[in-house]
Amino acid sequence: MMVDILKELDEDTGPVAEAGYVTGWRKGELLSRRWRHVDLEDGWLRLEPGETKNDEGRNYPLIPRLREVIERQYERKRDIERKTGRIVDSLFFRRNGEPIRDFRGAWEGACKRAGHPGLLFHDLRRSAVRNLVRAGIPQLVAMQLTGHLTASVFKRYAIIDRSMLEEAGEKLSELYGSDSFRRSATRDLEKRNG
Repeated sequence: MMVDILKELDEDTGPVAEAGYVTGWRKGELLSRRWRHVDLEDGWLRLEPGETKNDEGRNYPLIPRLREVIERQYERKRDIERKTGRIVDSLFFRRNGEPIRDFRGAWEGACKRAGHPGLLFHDLRRSAVRNLVRAGIPQLVAMQLTGHLTASVFKRYAIIDRSMLEEAGEKLSELYGSDSFRRSATRDLEKRNG
């Protein structure tokens, strides 16, 4: 789904969507990022205290996919600055270097062309949460990354789909089929039967 939508977005709006898919951050949180919020050396994207819905700061590690998006943006920024002599301060910007303020029309059009009409940018938070859960990230860590304060709200975003259940089945099959599990289960049975 996301690959199809990214194909329909232009070089201005695609990076915002990709960052939203990875981080689960709200559109406003991403669009307000400036280059001072990016630490390429230590590998972090930051939201400062007071900049979030809950006023708490947040850091997201620059995992390879997110780093790639930001590095592409950095190259675009440098190119625009060389051509225009203007400083590009925003992390997400248009071809002329102006910050992106909104891209609802571009998003809606891309979703429609990709066969996913009605999908909201905010739905990327659900995708990010699902991916964090799939990756086995502990819930409290995932909540910190996405900015969810309560487990109840986080769970509303952590929608379990069929493929996740299939993955669980595959992992269980591997476990039950392993020699170490069989030996352990045999020992447990022998202890119980004394």
